[in-house]
Amino acid sequence: YKNKESMEVKKTPRIKYKIITRYLDDLKKVLYDKKWLKTAKNFPVYKIRRGIRSRNGLRYDETMIFPKMLGSEFPKTFGHGHINNYLELYLVLEGKAIFLVQKISSKNKKIIDDIYGIKAEKGKSVIIPSGYGHLAINPSKKELKIGNWVNKNCRNDYKLFKENRGAGYYYTTKGWLKNKKYRKVSQIYFEKPLRRKINVLKIFSLK
Repeated sequence: YKNKESMEVKKTPRIKYKIITRYLDDLKKVLYDKKWLKTAKNFPVYKIRRGIRSRNGLRYDETMIFPKMLGSEFPKTFGHGHINNYLELYLVLEGKAIFLVQKISSKNKKIIDDIYGIKAEKGKSVIIPSGYGHLAINPSKKELKIGNWVNKNCRNDYKLFKENRGAGYYYTTKGWLKNKKYRKVSQIYFEKPLRRKINVLKIFSLK
């Protein structure tokens, strides 16, 4: 692939949105299996359609994560936080997902005070709290499609994930493995997803 990241713009009668494709080369700094990376060829890992809809100051996007393993690690998004600490609402549209959510210590960027996973299937929803970083994992052999609502002024911050080579844990064929780039990572635990039919505007009024 000539471009590590491809971007194009699509127009509908009502709105213009971006299509962003993230390739293996874009994720090299946050992956677990470094040995596999040495000989792996570039390929698309996931695709984002950003700005499909807007409503009351919120933006709606969709992400498709393809079911191709990243060596011994399950396919995932790069991971990000929000510069302006907005919360985010995810909906699983197709397939199965694991959302990994973490909070970095305010005193040391190498320490994770809280980290948990949420396993969600089609029809379920997940809220990413304000101040938490997160990523999505496709643990199945089928394509995962998720939608998200977020404040239109929200800006993603990838810096901490890039500097620490990913989140506090990697989800691999051997299970959950701690990321040793962090000085300290709290024990992972799991929360349950929400039902899908929820009031989007009410959720964001809680911020």
